[in-house]
Amino acid sequence: MEKSLQRTNITFTILSLLAISHMFNDTLQSIIPAIYPLLKNSLALTFTQVGLINLVYQMSSSIFQPIIGLITDKKPQPYSLPVGMTLSMIGIISLAFASDFFYTLIAVFFIGLGSSIFHPEASRLAYLASGGKYGLAQSIFQVGGNFGSSIGPLIALWIITPYGQKNISWLAIIALIAIGVMLIINKWYKVNIYRLKSRNTVIKKNSDNTETNSNNIPKSKVIIAIVILLILVFSKYVYMTSLTSYYTFYLINKFNISIHDAQLYLFAFLFAIAAGTIIGGPVGDRIGRKYVIWFSILGTAPFALMMPYANLMWTCILSIIIGLILSSAFSAILIYAQELVPGKVGLIGGLFFGLAFGIAGIASAILGRIADHTGIQYVYSICSFLPLLGLAASFLPNTKKRKS
Repeated sequence: MEKSLQRTNITFTILSLLAISHMFNDTLQSIIPAIYPLLKNSLALTFTQVGLINLVYQMSSSIFQPIIGLITDKKPQPYSLPVGMTLSMIGIISLAFASDFFYTLIAVFFIGLGSSIFHPEASRLAYLASGGKYGLAQSIFQVGGNFGSSIGPLIALWIITPYGQKNISWLAIIALIAIGVMLIINKWYKVNIYRLKSRNTVIKKNSDNTETNSNNIPKSKVIIAIVILLILVFSKYVYMTSLTSYYTFYLINKFNISIHDAQLYLFAFLFAIAAGTIIGGPVGDRIGRKYVIWFSILGTAPFALMMPYANLMWTCILSIIIGLILSSAFSAILIYAQELVPGKVGLIGGLFFGLAFGIAGIASAILGRIADHTGIQYVYSICSFLPLLGLAASFLPNTKKRKS
């Protein structure tokens, strides 16, 4: 009994440290969209260039993730977390002293690359430390990242915007602290790495010669389900990008408020995302991922459709409601996909984290281009219809529920 309790305490400690690491990682990264207005003014950028900066950042943090996940499925790399954070630190320092558009692109590339290394292995560690409560573990891990993302606008507001771009270099201190936390995690990882037994998908033939996996779901349905999940990730992250990348511009353009106030409203939205993230995982453990996915994306639709026509107060309120509801989707989607394809935790984690960031980057560039030609308010009008794609969740098969 005492030994079991000790294991539980150690596991919860590791999950907490992973959440803290995720918080530090995403705090550094969230500085990028938070200082877009500053960079746009200081470097005389167009919306298209702002979109391209976000594209480079998101692509560097996405295209390598499935590859890293596939490699670490075969051979886990305990020290990949501090290596990734070191690359992010290099990018942060470079961003502080970037003098033009080209050097800004290089800086955000390194920040994105650090994220690309961090997420697949950290997701595997959350799975390893879950004790079978995969949704809860993933939510704890995710809430750290989302909370870190919400801190970015405040740091930009209090430290960077009033004093200038070079103050970004102070964030290297956060990176150094994060590396220290990650080295503690690595000690536990090296001791427990033997528990990462291969959990390959069990493929068996049915009487009608169809193939099923260990969840007794035919292979053809697994493929269809993965495609549907990709559609849902597309819907979630294109809409989320319209808010995280251009929300401050939208508020400034439509309501003529200051950058200071716009960053506070962005913080409120991002904090709502952090608060809502913890719900999706444990609820999915109890009632099934499909229903959480359905509600979190489709349930956002009525509020998203109302927001382009709301005044400033209701825009803020609606954005908070949207953040709370929409944020529960990703943990449920990720664990649902891992249940569909057992034994490929790193690959699935890398694929879906990478796809999320990649979609966000491409969408940011396209939306920036549209904003240059038609106006930022038009962007929000067309993006408000995206959550309706949540209807696709009705075609997902049911997977076995995880009982707590």
